[in-house]
Amino acid sequence: MEHVIDYRKVQINRGSLITLRDASLSVAPGEFVYIIGKVGSGKSSLLKSIYADIPVESGSARVLEYDLMSLRRKQIPYLRRKIGIVFQDFRLLSDRTVRDNLLFVLRATGWKDKAAIDRRIDEVLDDVGMLNKHYKRPHELSGGEQQRLVIARALLNHPQIILADEPTGNLDPATGESIVWRLHEVARKGTAVLMATHNMGLVEQFPARVVTCDSHTLIHS
Repeated sequence: MEHVIDYRKVQINRGSLITLRDASLSVAPGEFVYIIGKVGSGKSSLLKSIYADIPVESGSARVLEYDLMSLRRKQIPYLRRKIGIVFQDFRLLSDRTVRDNLLFVLRATGWKDKAAIDRRIDEVLDDVGMLNKHYKRPHELSGGEQQRLVIARALLNHPQIILADEPTGNLDPATGESIVWRLHEVARKGTAVLMATHNMGLVEQFPARVVTCDSHTLIHS
């Protein structure tokens, strides 16, 4: 697959407001792309359009093998299984352990083999350095540990794309650096990563391609 994301002259609206127009973006497998811009510039709208949370109004928009312009509602869950999402506010199940948070996702996405489930949970927890915290609940973890768990959750179904929306926004600088380093490791293993951020220090510390949301369009550096 040449591109996992291929947007050409798209327009994205939020209600009656145009957030992006005439915007083009192509992302290759394993590529790391920063999406930067001021608050309200369209970064989150762009990411949400990729997993079909908000529609693309016009233009050409393909994500993996899906044409977003003709995507049917029943196809959306299948698209989303190939995309991992890292939220700033974690969205973890507070009444369940680390392991049970991951178990919930695998069962919800059709996994049934217990041995395969246990093996996959161990793999992703090991990937993010959380294997020894499997029995803890989210409130017993630091902010950085919770975000590492969110990355593990995003990796469960072997996604081809990871979307990270301000993943370091609630973290101290050192912890934020470790999270971005881990996301770059994910990209090096072949998964495309798009990270929305306003933290230019991290962009400079961990260089990658930068796309700017400005004046309702995308500007490529």
